[in-house]
Amino acid sequence: ATGISLEKEAKRLGLVGWVQNTSHGTVQGQIQGPAARVQEMQEWLRKIGSPQSCISQAEFSNEKKIMALEHQDFKILK
Repeated sequence: ATGISLEKEAKRLGLVGWVQNTSHGTVQGQIQGPAARVQEMQEWLRKIGSPQSCISQAEFSNEKKIMALEHQDFKILK
């Protein structure tokens, strides 16, 4: 159920991309959409997150402007 809240929030904001749990107990992913909406998602990830998640640090990198979305949807990868 942890990823469902994240997926719901991404779709509410109209974002696309993916996230995936890693074997190190962290989450990695890619989020694409309007810059203001991506920032909203970053704040949500920093301060709220999915229920049952414990956020000790949120790090965002490789930010860049894109001309077109590279994903059609937002997915939780297994």
